Amino acid sequence: MSPPEFSRPVRLPQERRRVELLATAAECNALAERFGIPGVAHFRAVVELTPESSGRVLARGTLEARVTQTCVVTLEPVAQKVVAPLDLVILAEGEVPADDDPESPDEIERHQGQVDLGEACAEQLALALDPYPRHPEAVLPAFDPEPEPVAPPKRPNPFAALAPIKRS
Repeated sequence: MSPPEFSRPVRLPQERRRVELLATAAECNALAERFGIPGVAHFRAVVELTPESSGRVLARGTLEARVTQTCVVTLEPVAQKVVAPLDLVILAEGEVPADDDPESPDEIERHQGQVDLGEACAEQLALALDPYPRHPEAVLPAFDPEPEPVAPPKRPNPFAALAPIKRS
């Protein structure tokens, strides 16, 4: 398995701590390739890590990115700014993810007291991308829910060629 494009291993704190992550140009290009989009011009995440008595750590903050996606109508490039909240739960050592509720924060496993916060943020960016980007001037073609019936093409009579023989 290849290393993540935006890897930022972070040792989990005993006290509340703020972490800022900023992707380099090379990391942005690698993320764009991974996401299958024309470009990621900027990617930044600001995360507040808050330890809980249960051994878990809450990771809350915001991620920002400037991306270029392809319009689903015209196939032209569409520049977009992505700003999304970040809400993660870093599990206690040895704890495995168990919450399947899509509305609850994503659960991230830790390994030896640290977590790859960069990879977790990259995954959240992928989820925040517009699934159907449209250029501002893109116009969808008109849709007629009940098109007029089209008569099938008239087939020639296979016996028409025999008609001259019958007359004689």
